[in-house]
Amino acid sequence: MNDIEQVMQNAREAFDSYKNLSPAKRAGFLNEIAAAIEAAREQLVPVAHQESNLPLGRLNGELTRTTNQLKMFARLIEEGSWVEAAIDTADESRTPRKPDTRKMLMPVGPVVVFGASNFPFAFSTAGGDTASALAAGAPVIIKGHSSHAETSQIVFKAMQVAIQKAGVHPCTVQHVLGSGSTVGKALVEHPFTTAVGFTGSFHGGRSLWEYANQRETPIPVFAEMSSINPVVFLEDTLQKNAAALAKQYAGSITLGMGQFCTNPGLLIAVQSEGLDNFLSLLGAEFTRIDPDKMLNSNIHASYHAALDKALAQKGIEKVGQAEKNAGEGEAFPTVAKVKANIFLQNPHLSEEVFGPYSLAVCCDNKEELKTVIRQLKGQLTTTIMGTDADVEANGDVISLQVTLAGRIILNDVPTGVEVCASMVHGGPFPATTDGRFTSVGTTAIKRWVRPVCFQGFKDNMLPDALKNSNPLHIWRIVNNEWTQQSI
Repeated sequence: MNDIEQVMQNAREAFDSYKNLSPAKRAGFLNEIAAAIEAAREQLVPVAHQESNLPLGRLNGELTRTTNQLKMFARLIEEGSWVEAAIDTADESRTPRKPDTRKMLMPVGPVVVFGASNFPFAFSTAGGDTASALAAGAPVIIKGHSSHAETSQIVFKAMQVAIQKAGVHPCTVQHVLGSGSTVGKALVEHPFTTAVGFTGSFHGGRSLWEYANQRETPIPVFAEMSSINPVVFLEDTLQKNAAALAKQYAGSITLGMGQFCTNPGLLIAVQSEGLDNFLSLLGAEFTRIDPDKMLNSNIHASYHAALDKALAQKGIEKVGQAEKNAGEGEAFPTVAKVKANIFLQNPHLSEEVFGPYSLAVCCDNKEELKTVIRQLKGQLTTTIMGTDADVEANGDVISLQVTLAGRIILNDVPTGVEVCASMVHGGPFPATTDGRFTSVGTTAIKRWVRPVCFQGFKDNMLPDALKNSNPLHIWRIVNNEWTQQSI
């Protein structure tokens, strides 16, 4: 369905119905979607493999992650405290009289979700953006990704089965295909759209953000766009653990042919014998990694164009590259190095190269390392690799990293994002358009809601979350104290 006007009319009508469903019914709907997708696994995974070149094991794991996060949001809304209900009762004795005010989070309206090329399940049709929006009470219009259009259609059909079983409005979820610059632009600009979710390139996310802000009524675009996920290697760990670190990071940089938004694209360290040894071992690891197919021909072409541009920059030295020649559609895993003073003078070197590539920045001293960190733009992740002694001696470096990214990692790789309440998958611009939010974990639901205050309402007129009897049995702040008790 690509009649955008009709799609948005349908979404507005669905919102009038869906926003009033009880949390239990919305949770039941999310669980039905999870069950329907699981039932279609044997059909879905081979199709996604054919369309994306991703291995079957990875896709099976990603499908499980997708159904699990739907169930996670179902549990969240069944428990109910996420609405942040706050009640301040009236005080007739005060002058002037203090009114009764009650606040909770409520859905904004129809949400447009753009599927991601590199995650055909977890960040696409029924992925985290869709799951969190539906949990919030917002109907969703899915803009399927052309790289896995058939996969997206099959997932949507499973969601239609869930719609029928759960008895929700038939247009609670809708699906469209087409160009981002035409269909996507029309969806974002339509006056009934109230928010947008996107995972992809900086260019794509920035374009959607601009469309949204040029509207008569601007709307939020929650776009996860670009990150090189810097990793700081400290001196003691390089001296003691170079071989293990080289193997660990060769695997992380080339995992999924580098097609993760959390790929470690920048390795930073102070020049030392340990760093030289680490880079030599890392280069040797890369020679043993075979090229493999990328997601699609456009991403393959973009990777090699960006790789050639990076390697052509002044002062870049190749550290290691796959020895086996790359075949059609395959990426060529590569790691390079550059001196920090050259890196600091060349903004092209801090641009994302989406694929199995990483650049090591070799600093003369700790102050230069800190200057490199300060110059970096917002990131999804930043990592510290160090011994206990390293960490104790480098609190100032770690403090800088906390201001840089949404997730700060100690002694692990950034690839891999756990879906849980404490996860932050977001960060300052240009990692995302709004670093106050996350697209992974339960607090992702906060993107699709706004606070609403009810003043002076009779009890029977209020939403259940704000009624005196607390029929949902949720945690609330009543007169500045947390409680589950009735008033």
